[in-house]
Amino acid sequence: RETPACFEPTIDYVVVKVPRFNFEKFPDADPTLTTQMKSVGEAMAIGRTFKEALQKAVRSLEIDRSGLDPLWRRRLPRGQEGTTDVDQLRGKLQTAGPDRLWAIADALRLGMNIEEIVELTKIDAWFVDQIAELIEHEVLIQSKGAELLAGSDESRQLLARTKGMGFSDRRLADMLETTEAVVRRAREEQRIRPVYKRVDTCGAEFEAQTPYLYSTYEQEDEARPTTRKKVIVLGSGPNRIGQGIEFDYCCVHASFALKESGYEAIMVNCNPETVSTDYDTSDRLYFEPLTQEDVLEIIRTERPDGVVVQFGGQTPLKLALPLEKEGVKILGTSPDAIDRAEDRERFNALINTLALRQPESGTARSAKEAQEIAKRLGFPVMVRPSYVLGGRAMEIVFDERGLISYMGRAVKVSPQHPVLIDKYLNDAIEVDVDAVSDGHDLFVAGIMEHIEEAGVHSGDSACVLPPHSLPQAIIEQIKAQTRLLALELGVVGLMNIQFAVRHGELYVLEVNPRASRTVPFVSKAIGRPLAKIAMKVMLGASLKELGLLEERRLRYTAVKEAVFPFNRFPGVDTILGPEMKSTGEVMGIDKAFGVAFAKAQAGAGGQLPRKGQVFLSVRDADKPGLAPVATTLAAMGFTLCATRGTADMLQQAGIAVRPVNKVQEGRPHVVDHLKNGEIALVMNTVGDKQSQIDSYSIRRTALEEGIPYYTTLAGARAAVTAIDALQHQGFTVAALQDYHRNSEGRADGPAEAHREETP
Repeated sequence: RETPACFEPTIDYVVVKVPRFNFEKFPDADPTLTTQMKSVGEAMAIGRTFKEALQKAVRSLEIDRSGLDPLWRRRLPRGQEGTTDVDQLRGKLQTAGPDRLWAIADALRLGMNIEEIVELTKIDAWFVDQIAELIEHEVLIQSKGAELLAGSDESRQLLARTKGMGFSDRRLADMLETTEAVVRRAREEQRIRPVYKRVDTCGAEFEAQTPYLYSTYEQEDEARPTTRKKVIVLGSGPNRIGQGIEFDYCCVHASFALKESGYEAIMVNCNPETVSTDYDTSDRLYFEPLTQEDVLEIIRTERPDGVVVQFGGQTPLKLALPLEKEGVKILGTSPDAIDRAEDRERFNALINTLALRQPESGTARSAKEAQEIAKRLGFPVMVRPSYVLGGRAMEIVFDERGLISYMGRAVKVSPQHPVLIDKYLNDAIEVDVDAVSDGHDLFVAGIMEHIEEAGVHSGDSACVLPPHSLPQAIIEQIKAQTRLLALELGVVGLMNIQFAVRHGELYVLEVNPRASRTVPFVSKAIGRPLAKIAMKVMLGASLKELGLLEERRLRYTAVKEAVFPFNRFPGVDTILGPEMKSTGEVMGIDKAFGVAFAKAQAGAGGQLPRKGQVFLSVRDADKPGLAPVATTLAAMGFTLCATRGTADMLQQAGIAVRPVNKVQEGRPHVVDHLKNGEIALVMNTVGDKQSQIDSYSIRRTALEEGIPYYTTLAGARAAVTAIDALQHQGFTVAALQDYHRNSEGRADGPAEAHREETP
């Protein structure tokens, strides 16, 4: 507003940025940190001291740690020495890894001196000393016990100092062996509350006008909340696999819609990589962790007209019920309706009430129960822990041995942590639907047909809008069931539903009454800002008022393709499954599906070949469907090679193909041919775990050599369609706005597009 560019900000605060890792998604990956970047996101925190900012940053990571929690030392009764493998801990210190910060804290707890830690880690002694002071303070807190919360002058001063060092209520509760609610109540009774400071952009020469705020435990409060109508939007925290920038897109559009509607838009987020944490995106920005403690304090300071939880993914969603219990008004879909869709048993009851079809399923609270349910449903089954994001620890299990193995290694099954078991739908087409409801009417924004069959996580599957192979009768059923579910749940705002179509029957897989990761893709494909529309609906506007009762009829096709980080993780298999592994996505758009798909492949770094040799190796179940694909490739001028089983089947169908050795059959084998640049395209599908292990080197080599590869038959079919389109017409190039104008009948945009031959 009034700050010249020559002013330096007053750095009277400390900022700490901590990377977010997702190694649990890639158990075969080496977690050692090197010059190759392996983090998938980051969290940032601001405090008055390094200690405060560090602890705020750690709890912002959303890795279920409330601070420098002990990882390698089990809590034992007071007075007893903790025991651990000190040599193992020394190894953790010596090798840079995602948990080294916690290893330093544990080493200090075990009595290792600062000099030894500095020698092992090569980390500057100042930082280790700061962590040592936090660990010393932990010992003081634990020695006081319940007395810390008693309310005497001495304990009040100590508690205030403790909060000023960045200790969260939850971390204190862990150390004092009580609950977070007890700590919060004691703190509030003693009037120990945070104040908010502004990031000073004016070199202290003028009063800072930018309301860019962070919390600390001091006396003077610079928040100065206004008396305007206001709404708080909770962001999505650090990027991770399953929850990324797509949710930040939704939060930013929500902020824009609030401003347009005359509300003060207040953003809460801790991710420095995002647009939502730009100081000028919202009217006010709180750079804070997205925890119950931190969010409640902001709400009590600002006293908003409502809080929005449905745009930031799972992070704010899991705060919905706790915030509502504290008397906070949640705008849009009620927290109870969100829980009804999230809680598996309540969701099953909902589907039964509406007489809709879903895959047969069961909830197991013990390994024995899981075996009984799987036996009743029949293998293969889909197994996953309850309340997961991005398909975490989700697997298709083909037999009882695989189920026993899964229960032993992947999950901690208990009455509090049940495992969900669904009948796996073979050969089903998965469909994603994004819609906006105002509680009375519904706008179906996009019906997306997945390229890969059900069983590949929706975030990893390529998808096409509008659907390119679904019959109109199924599309009408999808719309009708979407409407039914939206009205039954009382959805106000965005919702996403995942369906499966198998043998002409429609199954409901999942209902999410919130923003989904496909909202930006659908918004750009149809030319309608869905998050903005949803925010206005949540403020009371009707879809009729917004002119959104009729769906868009597109005269073009948009394809979304996932982008994967496999090249960052040597040793990781590229096979796709129900656990999400992609870290981003691209979009291809053209008048026809084939070219749109080819553009999406090029955007994702997999330029499709127009000539050369194709390698084919598929599981038995896919062999009948491979013959038409191979016939088309041969007709387009490609030569074919295949492993013996696949080659025999193709030769029997009268298709010319050259057999090549598997790796275990001796040289020269398929990997040699890939490394020699003799193969332009790979199509490889697997059945059981053993065939996946046997063919791993094929997929990994294709990745390393930059050769396009497909691990599903559906993906292979789409690639053949795209290559055919490229051979006959090449790419057309037009602006996105031209496609939208053409779809609305205002201009003939793409028809006037410049046609280009791709290199």
